[in-house]
Amino acid sequence: MLTNLRSPGRVLRQARVRKRVRGTDQRPRLTVFRSLKHIYAQVISDESGRTLAAASTKSAEVREKLGAKSGNKEAAREVGQLVARKAREAGIESVVFDRNGFLYHGRVRTLAEAAREGGLQF
Repeated sequence: MLTNLRSPGRVLRQARVRKRVRGTDQRPRLTVFRSLKHIYAQVISDESGRTLAAASTKSAEVREKLGAKSGNKEAAREVGQLVARKAREAGIESVVFDRNGFLYHGRVRTLAEAAREGGLQF
């Protein structure tokens, strides 16, 4: 279970939260992954095992707005707004937020706030 030696605490927090947090078709899970250079967000239905909407700093829409700056709060705000727009286009109004073991701070918090501003409820 502790395969990622750089962040064993994150892996434990991720497993603890994932036991309780499940995304349904009516209320899917908005999960966030943060690396040093990029940030990724997916809206996942665990019932059907499908990704319903996704956005990242590698997306073409975000890259053309930001350029080379992809590991900061500005980029996280753009990704949050993009994933909220894509989710609303897919007919999703409400989600369960899964911070994936990361602290609710900095880029993760900025992405969540931007998704709320974009119209998602969680």
